[in-house]
Amino acid sequence: MAAVLITGCSSGIGLETALAFARRGDRTYATMRNPAKADRLGERARAAGLDIEVLALDVTDDASVAAAVRTVEERHGAIDVLVNNAGIDYNGAVEAAPIEQARAVLETNFWGPLRTIRAALPAMRANGGGVIVNVSSLAGRIWAVPYGGFYAASKSGLGSISEALAGEVAQFGVRVVSIEPGSFVTDVHSNAATREVSEGDPYAADEAWLARFLARIGEGAGEPGVVADAIVAAVENPGTPLHTLVGQETEMAMELVGKAGFDEWLPQFVQAAESIAGPRPV
Repeated sequence: MAAVLITGCSSGIGLETALAFARRGDRTYATMRNPAKADRLGERARAAGLDIEVLALDVTDDASVAAAVRTVEERHGAIDVLVNNAGIDYNGAVEAAPIEQARAVLETNFWGPLRTIRAALPAMRANGGGVIVNVSSLAGRIWAVPYGGFYAASKSGLGSISEALAGEVAQFGVRVVSIEPGSFVTDVHSNAATREVSEGDPYAADEAWLARFLARIGEGAGEPGVVADAIVAAVENPGTPLHTLVGQETEMAMELVGKAGFDEWLPQFVQAAESIAGPRPV
């Protein structure tokens, strides 16, 4: 029975991942910034007869991360499986995005996992093993789409850190996996922050056009339980590739990126978006 700590469990992938590890019989610690939002998880767990403990953990706060990790370590000696799932999205032009909102994306999606990793690794090393799963995104592997630059940068950075980390901690028996989902039904994207625009804003019409396209393609998104199953499978299988894509469209997207550079890819992307959202504003 492993001790598993998962971040961002109030909904979506995190919630389903907590349930999946609990079904496996692991001692599962589901964390979230506000434990008052654990109602959905609690109802699902009780209905399935699963034992899941909810802990407060804000990945943007050093003290909060340290307290949650310490709680698990005091009971088990070390965290066996750390799943960095907490994340936020933001859609906005590079030039016009308020710096505080742009920073919030990097603070949560990039620095957040770094905080939990650095807090959990000393005990993992002392224990001689462990698995760190960073939930990244297809957006971190393909060309960044317009107005999605900050989210893509955070996930691309997380993928790079996962690579470096894997090479550093393998000597201690610690394994690293970057799970990279495509389009799935989660609150991360549906609750994505958007910037306020004013009359005459040079990007407003273009942003709205792309938002219509993304909303339409999101209608066919998969269920987050698929990603949760992939995370559990990655923990169980030591041969899981460090970069593990999840979702039917991910292989096709990677193949397209592999065939074309950004200059060739962007017109194809715009053409695809126009076929769904109408002509791009001029």
